Amino acid sequence: MTTQTLPPRPSAEETPADADLTRAFVDGDEGSPAAAYRRWGALVHTLARRSLGDAGEAEDVTQQVFLAAWRGRGGYRPDRGTLAGWLVGITRRKIADALSARTRRTGLIAAAGAALALDDHTIGHPDAVLDRVLVRHELARLPGPQRHVLHLAFYEDLTQTQIARRTGLPLGTVKSHARRGLCRLRHCLQQEAGR
Repeated sequence: MTTQTLPPRPSAEETPADADLTRAFVDGDEGSPAAAYRRWGALVHTLARRSLGDAGEAEDVTQQVFLAAWRGRGGYRPDRGTLAGWLVGITRRKIADALSARTRRTGLIAAAGAALALDDHTIGHPDAVLDRVLVRHELARLPGPQRHVLHLAFYEDLTQTQIARRTGLPLGTVKSHARRGLCRLRHCLQQEAGR
């Protein structure tokens, strides 16, 4: 039987070292974000990984949590709970944001995929052929990185994680290129439809 190492659970009471780290963090000590990450990064990452099921997304969420905590440290109230507990609360919100973004991306990808699909029932329908030509034309007008990411997603059927591995781009960058490219493509197609 193998045992799994779990991240430390936030306790209701801080250790003296945690209390010192909390004071430094609240006071804006520049070394405290790195120390907080070393202390609670595994906890945040594990929560994100278990909820999202994707290591890359969990890494993105972990970074977002510590950046949000650092930027929002003025809103932290030590009398309301530990810094670890506050970080867990931020983690839950960032996980919810990531799941929501995943749902939006899936919808956009499905819509764009439907627009780009070459179905047998469209053969012989000039409007469908024109739609495909229009989509390809607008896709070709996208900035290079966005066009490349969408090409890999739709024509090579790669996931965003696979695209990140193939291109060497960070997963967050791939997601941004896909989202911006799809939004721009949708905007251009809506303008064309309105003409």
